[in-house]
Amino acid sequence: MTNDQINHAISQLYGWSANYCTDLNAMHEAEEVLGSEALFEAYYLKLYDVTHSTLWPIRATARQRAEAFLKTLGKWEEVRP
Repeated sequence: MTNDQINHAISQLYGWSANYCTDLNAMHEAEEVLGSEALFEAYYLKLYDVTHSTLWPIRATARQRAEAFLKTLGKWEEVRP
């Protein structure tokens, strides 16, 4: 997904308007709605897959967090070449 598609998808979910792909603060707010421990754990695993890093909370970019967020919620759409 492009940055615009990611921003639009998250905006559609919650009615928020932000640039989630470049704004770590916006992604922090989005992460807060995950709520349950099970959903946050699923997000953690998706984020680990996206970053391929054991330092995920420290090094994950806003875009990586947005991708993992949408994948966790089943809203990620793969871009076909």
